[in-house]
Amino acid sequence: MAEPTQIMFSYSEIVETLIKKHDLHSGIWMLSINFAMRATNVETAPSSNEHVPTAMVGIMGVGLHRTDRESNLALDAAKVNPATPVKHRPRR
Repeated sequence: MAEPTQIMFSYSEIVETLIKKHDLHSGIWMLSINFAMRATNVETAPSSNEHVPTAMVGIMGVGLHRTDRESNLALDAAKVNPATPVKHRPRR
């Protein structure tokens, strides 16, 4: 079987992975993406004197922020990463 060359993730898979990575057990957490935008003029063809206004958008960071509603972008940490109950040792 051939090795995969691309693996895609849904938004909820990304949120679940980040919740588990940061060991969050409570709260509803939403995917957060920070963008940076720049504008410039770009030639329509090499050695052309025609330009078009162009916007460039870069992704500056990906993270989580708390919210109050679940959706395809937001998951409840208590559901996807429940806290492990503390086991009490019996007294001797």
